[in-house]
Amino acid sequence: MTTVVFPGQGSQYTGMSKDFYDNFNIARVTFQEIEEFTEMNLRKIIFDNKDNELDITKYTQISIFTSSVIIFKTIQKELDLNSSSIDVMMGHSLGEYSALACSDKLSLKDACLVLKKRGQLMNDAVPQNKSGMAALIGKDSSYVQKIIKDNNINLEVANDNSPKQVVISGDISEIKNNKELFLKNNIIKYVILNVSAAFHSKLMLKAQEELSEIINQVSFNSNKINIISNYNAEVSNDSLSIKKSLQQQMANKVNWTNSVKKLSEIGQKNIIEIGPGKVLSGLIKRISNNFDIKSINKISDI
Repeated sequence: MTTVVFPGQGSQYTGMSKDFYDNFNIARVTFQEIEEFTEMNLRKIIFDNKDNELDITKYTQISIFTSSVIIFKTIQKELDLNSSSIDVMMGHSLGEYSALACSDKLSLKDACLVLKKRGQLMNDAVPQNKSGMAALIGKDSSYVQKIIKDNNINLEVANDNSPKQVVISGDISEIKNNKELFLKNNIIKYVILNVSAAFHSKLMLKAQEELSEIINQVSFNSNKINIISNYNAEVSNDSLSIKKSLQQQMANKVNWTNSVKKLSEIGQKNIIEIGPGKVLSGLIKRISNNFDIKSINKISDI
């Protein structure tokens, strides 16, 4: 059986998925449906990006989602990747919405409407440049959390990406002022990320509450494909459980390391990463060498 994984914010680049759009009708049709549902000119944003809109959160999220979904729909049709061969889907942060749409747990229209609102809420949650995130290389999340606790730092672990990569989130002054402290505590590399806000932190709580109300208004479908939640790294096929976990996602840590470990626990061996970039394949290899991983973000990858 196969697991399909989808990337999150940070994987975007100008022209992503354009080769699929240019060469496959199913990709163009799906792309145009998403443009209609979101009322956005996504061709301008994704393929041209002359105004650098692709790096603005309210556009970034739906753009990555669009690229991931049209690639999946294309290989599903052209390579006969039918649902019977897929056992699990999961995504990193916003990638969870790609997983829900591609597994048909959410309709494409509902996924688009929720994700468009999610991008807007996260974009507007805090004033621009007042909060941020940093990637820490060299230690696991427990080690980083201990540094934060022992030094009374007002920051949070936002992404547990691998045993050697953790992302922290919070006020931008805290992010900048504590760089040297982390480096002195055996963090090998400390990279302040080019993001607009402190995602997956308590600064997103109000936005999460608003999005939760919108999630309550959409219907989740039942089928045989399992979803592994970012929020708790648990496997679920139950619509209510999936909805409740999704409602907690925005202001809480992305449990990617434990999600990948869960795949091993349930006997998954084959993973396909679908969407822009190959970030998740790299992270998965750092977590476990038990998987056969294939990444598809260009036609040449097929």
